[in-house]
Amino acid sequence: MSGGVASPAIEPVVGGEGSLEGGCDCGNVRYRLSSMPMFVHCCHCKWCQRETGASFALNAMIEADRVVLLRGAVDVVDTPSNSGKGQRIARCPSCRLAVWSTYAGAGEAIRFVRVGTLDEAFRIRPDIHIFTASKQPWVVLSGEVPAVPEYYDRQQYWPADSLARRAAVLPVADSRRR
Repeated sequence: MSGGVASPAIEPVVGGEGSLEGGCDCGNVRYRLSSMPMFVHCCHCKWCQRETGASFALNAMIEADRVVLLRGAVDVVDTPSNSGKGQRIARCPSCRLAVWSTYAGAGEAIRFVRVGTLDEAFRIRPDIHIFTASKQPWVVLSGEVPAVPEYYDRQQYWPADSLARRAAVLPVADSRRR
């Protein structure tokens, strides 16, 4: 496992029964994850708190081609980010709910799906809590999931299969940025 930890995300996801589907509040945008996410962040940074209006953001990282749009289209909104490189947030054009984001590091190749937009969000748990130095003081972490004060070394925490999946899409991300 390359020093990584096993992903606590639950059972494998395949098309049809057992797959993970989600969408916006008004139902205009619907999507399906065609596999399990590579890794799930529970981010406690101030930017995520402000962006979501909540104490943290729960984002499932998955290859863009494994997010299948079933209905509707999204509006992509460019917004600032803590890194200064920005993020692109995909929102329903009607109800404006954010369904996923992409960041400069992986470009459009990896989507950060908002776990709360999944119909069965309870099936996806965080693999790591990040930026806990800025978490709300009343949020108590159990210690069952790794927690780091800021960002982390991917090689230390990601399972080997997730690292391989990420490496496979990086050339795609690099070619799109040229």
